[in-house]
Amino acid sequence: MTTDPLTTTFSALADPTRRAILARLSLGEATVNELAKPFDISLQAVSRHLKVLEGAGLISRGREAQWRPCRLEALPLRDVDGWLQRYRKLWEQSFDKMDAYLAELTKGKGNERPS
Repeated sequence: MTTDPLTTTFSALADPTRRAILARLSLGEATVNELAKPFDISLQAVSRHLKVLEGAGLISRGREAQWRPCRLEALPLRDVDGWLQRYRKLWEQSFDKMDAYLAELTKGKGNERPS
């Protein structure tokens, strides 16, 4: 059974450790040891997280001698952003309605007279 790329990306992003790894990689390349430092988990567990991220196309790993730097790959995130774009319009419309409602409430309070 094959899964569509968007589902694979969301599945990879569902884990907070993987999201933290991506946040770190947004600052630049890093080794597995560098990525593992802030977590209280084994290198093996970090490697498993990296395999999931790599399988989703969110990271790639290079080979420079014995160093295997990990780097962020943004294309799957762009696809997520494209999917969210449809819903962003709904959110903005809801916020516009809420702004109008709050403005109406505020306007009404200015007309009240103390008794």
